[in-house]
Amino acid sequence: MNLFEFAVKFFQDSGLAIYPSILIMTVGLAIAIERFVFLAKARAANRALWDRMLPPLQGGKLKEVHHLAQSSDAAVGKIVAYGLNRMQSPGRREDIDAAMEEGMMEIVPRLEKRTHYIATFANVITLVGLLGTIIGLIKGFTAVSQVNPAEKAEMLSASISIAMNNTAFALCVAIPFLLIHSFLQARTSEIVDGLEAAKVSFLNATQRQKAEAAAAR
Repeated sequence: MNLFEFAVKFFQDSGLAIYPSILIMTVGLAIAIERFVFLAKARAANRALWDRMLPPLQGGKLKEVHHLAQSSDAAVGKIVAYGLNRMQSPGRREDIDAAMEEGMMEIVPRLEKRTHYIATFANVITLVGLLGTIIGLIKGFTAVSQVNPAEKAEMLSASISIAMNNTAFALCVAIPFLLIHSFLQARTSEIVDGLEAAKVSFLNATQRQKAEAAAAR
């Protein structure tokens, strides 16, 4: 029996209770793929834009930095734009930091969006698999009580197969989902840490240029 035949027989022997688990798995995988692609694009866009903005930022060319920030959809560009807009009016470093933090509060929820559903689905599919197991056992023992002794062993074996298949499928989905959730959370934290580092670098560069300009006077 090859893998395909085994999979077909597995689902045939699992009864109707397996279909909610398949639905949850499909939705969870769709969210996981979408989040992975989104975070990968966000990470690459942030790195590319920051590499372009850093030289003019260090050179004090804030207009060029502002143009780059405004012309990009990358998260780091939006945060820098918040800071540059706040710098147009007099203010302390803390005021600029607060403005950039406002940008962070807008961006971070987008990075974390829907990721928590994957962990929720991992827990739900485990419970659904357990429910399928219980339904299979109830159905089996109810049927066994109504047939002659010669058929009891065969019916009980089929019912236990349904019950165990539901539990096995649920665990085979839930464990990878938990790992995927941890991976996406780590990737999100990495992007957020990168944005925090870029924010600090921006503040330090602009404050240093202000100090140098004040000393030159």
